[in-house]
Amino acid sequence: MNSPDKPEESYNPDFYVYNNIDVDKGQVQMRIDKFLMGRLEKVSRNRVQNAIKSGAITVNEKPIKSNYKVKPGDKVRVLITKDPSENSDVLPEDIPIDVVYEDDSVLIINKQAGLVVHPGIGNHTGTLVNALAYYFEQKQLPLLPNNPRNRPGLVHRIDKDTTGLMVIAKTEYAMSHLAKQFFDHTVERRYQALVWGNFDEPNGTITGHLARNPSDRFQMKVFEGGEIGKHAITHYSLIEDYYYVSLIECQLETGRTHQIRAHLKHIGHPLFADRRYGGDQIIKGTVYSKYKQFVKNCFDLCDRQCLHAKTLGFTHPETGEAMRFESELPSDIQDVLNKWKSYFVNKQKQN
Repeated sequence: MNSPDKPEESYNPDFYVYNNIDVDKGQVQMRIDKFLMGRLEKVSRNRVQNAIKSGAITVNEKPIKSNYKVKPGDKVRVLITKDPSENSDVLPEDIPIDVVYEDDSVLIINKQAGLVVHPGIGNHTGTLVNALAYYFEQKQLPLLPNNPRNRPGLVHRIDKDTTGLMVIAKTEYAMSHLAKQFFDHTVERRYQALVWGNFDEPNGTITGHLARNPSDRFQMKVFEGGEIGKHAITHYSLIEDYYYVSLIECQLETGRTHQIRAHLKHIGHPLFADRRYGGDQIIKGTVYSKYKQFVKNCFDLCDRQCLHAKTLGFTHPETGEAMRFESELPSDIQDVLNKWKSYFVNKQKQN
C-alpha cells in the first residue's frame, strides 16, 4: 500500500532515525558504511550494515551493498533503528504474555488490555518491554545480540487499553527489515472496533493531519489544511450495524498515535467506551432509563475503548515468506457485542 506521506512524516521517531544526506562535492570516495559511521551519532557499524542489507539505506533511490563507495553528489537516504544505548536499563518482570508465533527472527504476541508497551513517564515498570526482558531471560536467549541493555526489538506499538497483535524483532537484521516495512507502509494492519452510530456508506476513508490537542495534551486532534500535524489515513468498512452502534474494520495506511480513535471521533463515531475521546457517554439512542441502564451495563462489561488489532501481515525478514496472523476478539469486547446483538434483534421484533 502506498501513501502520499512525505518520507520524513512517515516514520515513528520513537523507534527510528531518518536522514537525507547530500554528499558534498569535495567528498573523497569512501565505503558507505564507513561514511555513515562518521555522519550518524551513536550508531554501530553492525547496525548500519544490517540497515543496508535490509534495503533501509539507499543511494540515489536505489539499494546498495556495504562496499558501495559514495561519490560527490550522491543522495543517501537512511532509515535506521535507534541505538539501544539511548534507552534506560530494563528490569525483567514476570508479566504474562500471549505468544502467538516465534522463531529465531520474530516474535508475535497478542497484547492484553491494560499493558503499556514501552516505559515512559508514569510507566517505568510493568510494561511489555519489562515482560519481554523476563521472557527471554527465562529462555536464556538474548533478545538482540550485542545489546548490553537487552532492549526488545520494538518497531511499533499499540495503545495501553487496545488489545491485539504485535511483532517484535529478535535480531538486529529483523529489526531493520521490519522497520523498513513499517516505513514503506507494506505491513498489513487491520483492527476491529465497536463505534457509536451507523454509517450511510459501508466503506470510507478518513484523511486528516493529527497533532496534540492544544486543550488536552493526552488527546490527538485532526487539523484541516495540512499545516499542523502529521498526515494520516484510515480506511474503514462496516461489518455489522446494530442501529445505535456499529462494528467496523479499520485498515491503517499510516500509524500515528491514537490514529483510529482520533479519526473516528472526528467523523462523529467515537469508539464505544473510549473515555479519552468521549465514547464513554451515550452518543446515540433513546432517553429512556431502561436504555441508559443497558448502555451502562455494556460499559461495565468493557471499561476501555472497544478496539482490537485483529490482523497483522508482513514479509518475514529472513525467508521472504508472507506472514499473516489473525486473533479473536477478546472476551470483554465479544460480551458487549453479544449484548448489542440481542438488543438489536429485540428492537427489530418490537418494530
